[in-house]
This record gives sequence, C-alpha cells and structure tokens, in this order.
Amino acid sequence: MTRPPTAAQRRVIDAADPVTGRLRGTEFQLAALVKRGLAFRHPRPPHDHFLTPTGHRIREEGQRPVTQTAPEAVPTSTAATASGAAGVFTARVGGEEEIPAAGPARTREVHSAWQGLLELRRMTNRDGATDRPCGWERTHLVQAAALALEAAGHHPANGGGSGSGGGYRVRATPQPEAVAVREPDGDALRACAATLEKAGWQAGEHTEPRTGARYLLASPRRA
Repeated sequence: MTRPPTAAQRRVIDAADPVTGRLRGTEFQLAALVKRGLAFRHPRPPHDHFLTPTGHRIREEGQRPVTQTAPEAVPTSTAATASGAAGVFTARVGGEEEIPAAGPARTREVHSAWQGLLELRRMTNRDGATDRPCGWERTHLVQAAALALEAAGHHPANGGGSGSGGGYRVRATPQPEAVAVREPDGDALRACAATLEKAGWQAGEHTEPRTGARYLLASPRRA
C-alpha cells in the first residue's frame, strides 16, 4: 500500500491532461510522484512527466493508490498492465471471471486508455508513427491486442474458461510476439482481424487441427 498523495500532489494530478496524462508542476512535486509510482519522466526531450496507469486512475475516479506501478508504464490508464492489479486499468481479454461494469464510465476509460496508447506510440516509436505498435505493446501482447479490440467496440466473451459463448478471447501463444484471438462467429472473427490490422497488427486466420474452429494469429507489425 502507498500513502495517498498530498494535497499539493493531488492538485498536480487533477490538472493533468485527461488524455495523455501530461503533468505540470515543480521538479520536487513531479519527482515525488515518480517516487510513488504515480508518474514517470519521459526519456526523450523535452523530458515531460506523465501519469502512470495508477496515477491516471486516481485522477479519473478519485481512488487512492492500492498498488505501485512501474515508472515505465504507459502515460494513461492504459494500460493495460499485464498484472491487472487492483486500481489499474485492464483491457478485457474475454472470459474473465470478474467483469468490470459496463456503461459510460467504462467506455470513457477504454477510450482514454486507447488514446494514451496512441500517444505512447508517438513518443516512443523512432519516427513518431501512431499506426504501428510500440515497444510496450510487444511486451504486453495480450493486453495490447485486447485494448485495440475493446476500444473498437468489439464484445469480449463473458465467463471463465474457454467456452463456446459469443465474444472474443485473446490468449498468449507459444509463438514469439503472437496472440491467438478466438471468436465463434465467423463474421465477428473477420471483423476482429480488420480491427487489429487497422491498429498496426498482422492478423491471419487459421484452423484448429482437432476441432476445426477458426481463430486469428496476430502479431504487432514492425514496419
């Protein structure tokens, strides 16, 4: 558990850009937020500071930090950290036992996360490209692909396990830099492929040898 931010730190958090999480404050205030895991300093000039997912969550929902997020995390609620720890935004991968409440608040949170990820691409891809996945996405494949799908309005599967209910399910694979996306409806599966390709992924349709079920194998595009 971390201590809640001070009143001065909270004012800095509240004044952050609602999409990118960009912060303005004194060097002392910003350094303190970094130490608490609520902000990080971007390594490239002009070395601005941005909220981590936990910092952005505090700004959006007024929650106290319940876990410290690594400083290199993305500069918004995105993110879609792989741990899915309490108090940190996690994209729907499909089939979860605990499902976040649907509604306008979730829609805003997903939109903010996706916009933050695009900003992270702009800042960390060498050419500033936003149509190609960045390094963070390559180390968080399942969450990155799931965020692209959820942000585009696709419906994740409900319930646990790997049942045949409708909705997408994103899962890790033994293949490096690749995830599997399953969706029992053929049209919906092809729509998922189109969304991922638009988001900078390569997606190919394959058939399960034993069951004959169709699924996508998707990898982040490099160029």
